[in-house]
Amino acid sequence: MSQRFSFEQEQDFMDKLRELLHSGTDPKQIELHMPYPPHGIEELMGEKESWVRFFSLGGAVTGFLTGLGFASFTALWWPLITGGKPILSLPPYLLIGYILTILFGALATFGGFLLLARMPSVKRMTGPEQFGNEFVIEVEGETP
Repeated sequence: MSQRFSFEQEQDFMDKLRELLHSGTDPKQIELHMPYPPHGIEELMGEKESWVRFFSLGGAVTGFLTGLGFASFTALWWPLITGGKPILSLPPYLLIGYILTILFGALATFGGFLLLARMPSVKRMTGPEQFGNEFVIEVEGETP
């Protein structure tokens, strides 16, 4: 048996959600529909911190090392000595590393977000039922 609670006000919604969770309802049985996520809903539902930051860090480090490696490899493969300057000079290579840090970091963040959110999923798209500006709590099964 499924129960549905609908609220116009955010505070009433949060109070009822706290009441359901403190009465022993499993958070996995609760489905929420909200016009926006209220402050503190993640802690209340027991959500863990996102791993997207690690995708960002990995992409940024990979981009920086790729930029330095690409510039160094290119300079060593086709050495061009101009004005007695050294073939491997760090300052101009830092710019390429910095640019690829931003590019790879942004792409890895976006890819990590899509992967962790399972975004290209047709099953999670909103069905024919629309809730508008209401805060809705749907509880599957029996509530204690």
